[in-house]
Amino acid sequence: MCSKCFQELDYLPLKVNRIVENKKVYCAGVYSKNLQKLIRGLKYHKQKDLAYYLAKFMWGYFTKLTDDRNFQIVPVPIYSKRLKQRKYNHMDLVAKYLSEMSGMECNLELIKRIKDTKPQYNLKRPERIKNLTEAFEVYENKLIKNKKILIIDDICTTGATFEEMIKTLRTKNIENIVCFAATTPFED
Repeated sequence: MCSKCFQELDYLPLKVNRIVENKKVYCAGVYSKNLQKLIRGLKYHKQKDLAYYLAKFMWGYFTKLTDDRNFQIVPVPIYSKRLKQRKYNHMDLVAKYLSEMSGMECNLELIKRIKDTKPQYNLKRPERIKNLTEAFEVYENKLIKNKKILIIDDICTTGATFEEMIKTLRTKNIENIVCFAATTPFED
């Protein structure tokens, strides 16, 4: 990722992109050429160094959105089998860099994926919801008390992943949640 390519990344307007389960979802940028390449390189081509740039992009948006730092960053987890295949969860890497940049704590232990779900990109919304049903488990003893939860993901298409994570967190009476994705394929 050269500085020219990074500068060409397009931010979305500073506003709530959608509401999922009565929680705000913010999306930092437009899913187009350079941001798409950045995410694909990080996620599928083992270019782990790109996690820094995705975190930097997200942090650039977040700092314009709010100066509130009372969050614990919770990345969307991947299933253990996929973690073994890929060797890393790209969003864990992004979360760690985002934590370093922001001073917010990173919480990789609060929620785990306990169901081997299919990749979401070819599924319609009803299929995504069914695919993700009961996919997560919360370990409330890992909750960092008195900190809001900032769930982060790379792409928010229908919001189904955020929705299921929120529902799972609610089973433990955890409600103070904001969702934040690097990008969305939809500009409004």
